[in-house]
Formats: sequence, structure tokens, C-alpha cells
Amino acid sequence: MKIAIMTRNAGLYSHRRLIETAQAAGHEIMGIDYLRCYMNITSQHPELRYSGERLTGFDAVIPRIGASRTFYGLAVLRQFEMMGVWPLNESVAIGRSRDKLRALQLLAREGVGLPVTAFAHDTRQSDEVIKIAGGAPVVIKLLEGTQGIGVVLSETTKSARSVIEAFRGVNANILVQQFIKEAEGTDVRALVIGGKVVAAIQRHGEPGEFRSNLHRGGKATAIKLSSEERSTAVRAARALGLNVAGVDMLQSASGPVVMEVNSSPGLEGIETATGVDVAAHIIEFIEKNRRHGKTQTKGTG
Repeated sequence: MKIAIMTRNAGLYSHRRLIETAQAAGHEIMGIDYLRCYMNITSQHPELRYSGERLTGFDAVIPRIGASRTFYGLAVLRQFEMMGVWPLNESVAIGRSRDKLRALQLLAREGVGLPVTAFAHDTRQSDEVIKIAGGAPVVIKLLEGTQGIGVVLSETTKSARSVIEAFRGVNANILVQQFIKEAEGTDVRALVIGGKVVAAIQRHGEPGEFRSNLHRGGKATAIKLSSEERSTAVRAARALGLNVAGVDMLQSASGPVVMEVNSSPGLEGIETATGVDVAAHIIEFIEKNRRHGKTQTKGTG
């Protein structure tokens, strides 16, 4: 197979592992900086060009699009799809996962467990929004935030009101969510590939830190999921249409609740903690499932 991997930095652990694993399996794989791509949008012969050359002959594409480059990255991925190249995760599914509000709405529609979440534009409704989320303490999140950035824990109604007004003052869209106190600064990341959980870790935040992201100094240990956690992770990935997903969950008093579904999950933390060769699982999934022009969503939202 000839595989394209859309990445701005092929040297990152996750991308290097995918490249090395694909090559070891006998495939040709090419790292493509998607911001350097440009395209000819035509109904007859859609083209994608990179560094002056046409990109042709690819069987599959692995999108590893940075959150801050979602718009252009998805445009390039859609062009690959128009050319019949099979995507590991489809553009529509990635777009759903990157829109946190849309993702929560889709998960709620499918009955997936979620923290109580409120969303509003008018800051005059801040007290009502805080009340909907269960009252202080609440977690306030930027819709565009990643890796724990733009996430604030407000322990009083007064501080929550101030944070909401500050974010809205700079025209930022936010979610206000129930604080799951019983999680005690830990969460679970389940790695789902093709409708199956292949590895899972529990992440622990630093002392005094309610966020458990590994990028913020959190620690990871391998964990065996309960049947309810496993089912929740699989249903969350399926609800967004993702073949590969990192599903982040908290264990609440009423069961597992999904905090986020990541369409480009990092491999280093979960491979190191569990010893599972996630990259090999991904390449094997591509080998078994890629077909020219085979996409499920057909451009629908």
C-alpha cells in the first residue's frame, strides 16, 4: 500500500511510530505537511499538489491534524476523499469531534453518559447556566481548547460568573459543566480502533491539579476497563463516526461520563503505560478496511 500521513511534524513520537510500523509491514508511507498542500477543485479530475508535484496513487491517508489547523487540514483531507483515497478517520467525523458542542449533542442523542453541560451566549444568563450545571463548583471550558488549555475550575458562583463574563468579553464560546468531584483528579483514556478498545490508561493529575492531561504533568498507568466503561468508549467513537479515537472518561457516581473524544490521540503515553503496540493495531486496521472510494458519511454532517 501507499499511505499518506498528514502531519506538520513527522518526528513526533506518534507519527514516527506509525511511519516505522507501516514501513516494517512493507508499505510505502509519505509524511505530508498539509499546510503546504494546495488543490484544484474540479468535478472531473480533483487534484492535490504538494511542493509542486501532484499527489497520486495513494491507497489510504492517516490524518493527524493539529487542533489549531483544523479548517485547512480538513479541506486537504476532503480533497483526498474526493480523489477516492480511503481515510483512517473521515473529514466529517473529525469535524464533529473538534466541535465540542456538536460532539456533546451527538453523544447525548445516542444516550452516552455525559456530565451535565450548559451553553449560552448571553452572559446575563450566567447564574441560570451555572444552576443548570448543578451549581458551583463548575468546570468552564473554551470550545476551542485542547490538552487542558482553556479549562477552569470555579469553586464559587461568584468566581464562575466572573470567568464566564471574562471569556464572553473576548467573544469566546464556552461550555459550563458539572464538576465530577468523585473522580478526584483522575480520568480514563480508552483507545478505540474499529469499534474495539485496544488499550486503556488511567491518568492522574499532579497534587492539587484537577486536570489529568499528560501534557500538564499527569501520570498514566494501565487499567482494565469495566464492561460499562468499555461500552461507553465504543459507543462514543461510533456516535461521531470515528474509526480511531481516544475517549476520555470520568467515573461519576452514576457511572462513566465522556469528557472528550479525540480524533488524533497521542500514542506515547498509552503505549508506554500499557505495552500495547497501538501503531500496529492502526496499520492492521488500514490493511483490512481500506477500499478506494469507500467512505460512510458521503459529506453529510
